[in-house]
Amino acid sequence: MLKTYKILISGQVQGVGFRPYVFGLANSYNLTGTVSNNEEGVIVYATGNTSNIFSFYNDLIENPPKVSKIQTHTISETEIKEFLDFQIIPSQKEGKLNLQLTPDFAICDDCKQEISDSDNRRFQYPFTTCVNCGPRWAITKTFPFERAHTNMLDFNMCGTCQEEYSNISNRRFHSQTNSCPNCGIQIHLTDAEGVSLNIPKASIFKEVAALIKKGHSIAIKNTGGYLLCCDASNKEAIKTLRLKKNRPNKPLAILYPSLNLLKDHFEITGYQERALTSSESPIVIIPKGNYKGYLMVDDLAPNLNQIGVMLPYSGILQLLANELERPIVATSGNVHGSPIIASAEVAKTELNRIADYFLHHNLEIAHSQDDSVIKFSPEFDHKVIFRRSRGLAPNFFGSVISDETILAMGSHLKSTIAFLPNDYLYISQYLGNLDNFEVYNRFTETVSKFIDLFEQNPTVILTDAHPSYHSSQYGKEFAKNKRIKQYDIQHHKAHFASVLGEHNLFESDAPILGVVWDGTGYGDDGQIWGGEFFRYQLNKMERIAHFEYFDWLAADKMSKEPRLSLFSLADEEIEGHCSKQFSKEEWKVYKTLKKKNTLKTSSVGRLFDAVASLLNICHNNTYEGEAAILLENYVTDYSIENCKLYCSALEHSQIPTKTLLMNLYEDFKRGASKSDVIVNFIYTLANLVFQVADLQNLNHIALSGGVFQNTMLIDMLKNIAKNDYTLYFNCNLSPNDENISHGQMMYYLNIKQS
Repeated sequence: MLKTYKILISGQVQGVGFRPYVFGLANSYNLTGTVSNNEEGVIVYATGNTSNIFSFYNDLIENPPKVSKIQTHTISETEIKEFLDFQIIPSQKEGKLNLQLTPDFAICDDCKQEISDSDNRRFQYPFTTCVNCGPRWAITKTFPFERAHTNMLDFNMCGTCQEEYSNISNRRFHSQTNSCPNCGIQIHLTDAEGVSLNIPKASIFKEVAALIKKGHSIAIKNTGGYLLCCDASNKEAIKTLRLKKNRPNKPLAILYPSLNLLKDHFEITGYQERALTSSESPIVIIPKGNYKGYLMVDDLAPNLNQIGVMLPYSGILQLLANELERPIVATSGNVHGSPIIASAEVAKTELNRIADYFLHHNLEIAHSQDDSVIKFSPEFDHKVIFRRSRGLAPNFFGSVISDETILAMGSHLKSTIAFLPNDYLYISQYLGNLDNFEVYNRFTETVSKFIDLFEQNPTVILTDAHPSYHSSQYGKEFAKNKRIKQYDIQHHKAHFASVLGEHNLFESDAPILGVVWDGTGYGDDGQIWGGEFFRYQLNKMERIAHFEYFDWLAADKMSKEPRLSLFSLADEEIEGHCSKQFSKEEWKVYKTLKKKNTLKTSSVGRLFDAVASLLNICHNNTYEGEAAILLENYVTDYSIENCKLYCSALEHSQIPTKTLLMNLYEDFKRGASKSDVIVNFIYTLANLVFQVADLQNLNHIALSGGVFQNTMLIDMLKNIAKNDYTLYFNCNLSPNDENISHGQMMYYLNIKQS
């Protein structure tokens, strides 16, 4: 007896070849019916015998398309429907959007093969995609994910592409981004003045490669925005790019043409290789180690023993790699501090002072994105996300339920927004530092785009408690204008809540220690927090300990000048050591400022800065977090068994910050090497976590904040914890301020309202 069942599937199921896959699978089980996208995911009506339908359903759920991620699925019998066959039917939107959005996917091996095959009709066509790869979020205007809802609408498929699109046996069957050289996106090469070079299309990438080999820099419009590229083996080209981009020391990302060449030059682990070749294809930070290549590694990543590498993840980058067969610099196309540029008009204006040539294309980018960045710890291969963007945003895979429509404005540095308009939580790609006017504009545009996309205005606005953060000011003004509720969430409590939310720990019976260490955050007592310990249990969070306060001097200047952190913490003896880093006039001003100062901080981030300055490693940061990065990179090897403590936790709720620094200084004076001092410093910090845990009788520990991007610290924590403690870190979000918007959401839903 024939029956009809309705199947609903939600998650990352649009733009991933799900409907074509369902079509083929349904036919293999002799079912009739339909499959379509809707505002909630994929909806299937299947008619056949019950046994076949359930076998089809189980097969679909257990073996979905490779880039899909199923979140929920249901099957229910419905009234019998008669179908002549099984069809993919046009999507019908009957309500508001309620599904996960689809991130961009790296070019697949099949498409790579086609664009490199001179006998293939897509030879040298840089926008070759299929159901398994290509841009998604970058070109999305609205959902459900159909060609008409993307910027591919501007390109009508030719007869051959349409035939592929309609052919069930073709991997481009219902591929919404399908195009070819005859009907697709066009590229053109210009000089810095915008004058087009008269180059045949088939030779453009050969010409770009030749220009790079000659030492020129090229601004290349990729799938998520412009990249600035030059020869990574040309010292002068690198120096010129750094000078023009005002980026003197910050490491530059390197695009390798192939995994084989990368492995010839560097030793990489299985974890690193899998990340590099994944559908997300992020930048992966790897050790320089015994480098065996010809790159200017010290110019690409000055003073560091690590470097960020990636593989071609788009047809554009793959075709360039085919012609170059050598690594190139591929850094974000922007001016210092500004967001990545996606518009040709803006690029011509802003980047013509940096790039010698431009490679443009005419596909509009709806959501510009930087490359995501990750790193694995050396001993335990613990993954740390440094920047969550292309390939990772904007979905959050977790359980979030609320009757309210909530918009969390996030932090100020490394800003993101989080939006909860339905059954899913969406967290934007990394946006940047809101002190920059262009970043602030990108931030406000992102807020508007999310609201428009989901056709819902928020009913609650969440902001950081810092009154001067631009995100907080914008959120409060937004709430005031819309006459909706607005709540402040303390910065470090949001960090802690982000980890609790990622690991679904809010309902845990066991009390949890929260350790939040970063550079800065406005505290409940009006001081600058950054070295905090919290206790969470039964929807209550309280601060139980912190690093001893020291002077917060010269406002934001302190985060840019590690010498000020050292001066703030210094006793008379250390003052003598650090005074030579200041002019006489500066010394006089800062001595006076220190005497009159009332604003204090517990920042572990600034403590890292002080140690870096004390050891004469870094006195002034040229990029955010430089001192802390240099500290970690100073160590090449250590034995945890030989480490020693510079201080112990106190029972009166304070870690003796100054004692720690003084003992460290004494060790350095006695002749301990810089490397040994740094190892002991990190070991002391790791040990303090467990000392506080023991004082509080806690063995579940959640850790967040930018300090926990230090992979040596993470490995030490895991070494000490063994099986006696359970550690929780941010895993799908960065531990830095990118997770604040998520943490604000988690705090509001689980603590603020309790």
